Amino acid sequence: MKAKTLLIWLTGFSTLAITSCTKSSDDDDSTEGNWILRSSFEGYGRSEAVSFSIGNKGYIVTGYDGSKRLKDLWQYDAEYNFWQQKAEFPGTARHAATGFSIDTKGYIGTGSDGYNKLKDFWEYDSQGDTWTQKADFGGSGRYSAVGFSINGKGYITTGYDGNYLKDLWEFDPTAGASGTWTQRVSMSGEKRSGAVAFVYNNKAYVVTGVYSGGTVNDFNVFDPTQPEGQAWTQLRKISNVSDESYDDDYAIVRSKAVAFVMNGKAYIATGQNGGVYKDTWEYDFATDTWKSKTPFEGAARLGASAFSLNNRGFVLLGATSSSSTTALEDIREFFPSEEYNENEDQ
Repeated sequence: MKAKTLLIWLTGFSTLAITSCTKSSDDDDSTEGNWILRSSFEGYGRSEAVSFSIGNKGYIVTGYDGSKRLKDLWQYDAEYNFWQQKAEFPGTARHAATGFSIDTKGYIGTGSDGYNKLKDFWEYDSQGDTWTQKADFGGSGRYSAVGFSINGKGYITTGYDGNYLKDLWEFDPTAGASGTWTQRVSMSGEKRSGAVAFVYNNKAYVVTGVYSGGTVNDFNVFDPTQPEGQAWTQLRKISNVSDESYDDDYAIVRSKAVAFVMNGKAYIATGQNGGVYKDTWEYDFATDTWKSKTPFEGAARLGASAFSLNNRGFVLLGATSSSSTTALEDIREFFPSEEYNENEDQ
């Protein structure tokens, strides 16, 4: 085997040279998958907004437009491809918050107002178009955490409060008038912020992100039905670390990416790791392996948003760099089984 040198960017510091062994691979860059431009977002372009889905509607709230933090709420109708503004979020304007949905309600909390790490928590009723403040998040105030819901409970984990985090908190919206938070066993992997989370078959998957040593390559799955000591399981790492060929071309490690699930597969796109990315990766739950797909066809970006609506995946918004004052407002739908056609994304 031939030795090769990989350059890995350590966020905010320098590059680290690592020598590894070259393994054979027959994989080629994929042109499988097609991105189609949809109706542009009607609010301010923004990055690090909260997104959640209820039925066939996607929701975007809060975020940063390059000069100010926001609190407006927008609903996207995937069936008819249009946007509608909804009741403004009554909490503090913020970015890098997190959220999830349960039945007909969306929930958001945490984030930063530019000065403070927040822990207030709010419920949006999509049927009444109203907001209600709920019990404060049970952990420390933080930003760049991830949220997800399983079987009527909501969860928040990871983030940054001055320390990188991996504690897990469960929200029960039916317990009392304001709901209650209960701490669950922490994630088994590395502490991090700027990760992504997605849910499939009532299990939550947490992957990517950054910590004090750089980007992380572990991949963790949470099953809330298991005993506390067995609730988290580590899957195969998302970088080229094995002696097998399946991970030869992996270039998945990053932070501030997006993830969504459709038709039994998960997808990760965009994000940053030294540079800003637009590549797309497909995860096969049955084989625990990743496959490169057609890159996102808009500008490379970080801090974008995504949602899945009735087995349709959408990626939208974001910024072209961490220091960019230009926030993006486009939205694209991904068709993973179609061949790439550059003329269709117009």
